[in-house]
Amino acid sequence: MESMCCFSYIIGANPSDLCRHPSVKWAQRSDKLFITVQLPDAQDVKFKLEPEGKFIFSATSGVDKTPYEIELDLLDKVNVEESKAGIGSRNIQYIVKKAENKWWSRLIKQTGKPPVFLTVDWDKWIDEDEEFTSKGGAAPDMGDMGDMGFNFPDMGLGGGGFDGAIPEMDDDDENDTEDENVEEASSAEKEEVPPPASGEADMKKT
Repeated sequence: MESMCCFSYIIGANPSDLCRHPSVKWAQRSDKLFITVQLPDAQDVKFKLEPEGKFIFSATSGVDKTPYEIELDLLDKVNVEESKAGIGSRNIQYIVKKAENKWWSRLIKQTGKPPVFLTVDWDKWIDEDEEFTSKGGAAPDMGDMGDMGFNFPDMGLGGGGFDGAIPEMDDDDENDTEDENVEEASSAEKEEVPPPASGEADMKKT
């Protein structure tokens, strides 16, 4: 479900300039947060993360380039340098490292009923007492994200936070990488095959 942001309340505002909130799902472990922004075919994705917990997201989507925005005050401080992000065809996923390893009672500082666009990601969610069991030990399914390889510092981190555009994951690049890995594995297997023993070679000749 989407809700209009504050611009929708400006009398006389141009409807095309109104921004919307995309759906956001979240889950956690003691040391990290999993935040997923549900926005298919997102374009012009920008993200700002600050150590104090300020999380700001903006992007456009669709042929009309409808603007979407999110601004959250996370419950506690985060480690920007160890956080990651990646863009898929259906969503944008973030792994936000907590500054202190502990279980949060909620995602944001706001108390009471959470925003309508913010929900729990039950696919990734586990209870605190399950984290170090076999169930909690399994890595959560990150959908079509593959390797969450975009570190915020690598994307223009300066000073106390990251503020910039996130590179998109190109499907062709991912396929090329997979092909290269297959070729490397095949080459390694060929190199590891031992030559026949001298006795076996003599028997074949006779």
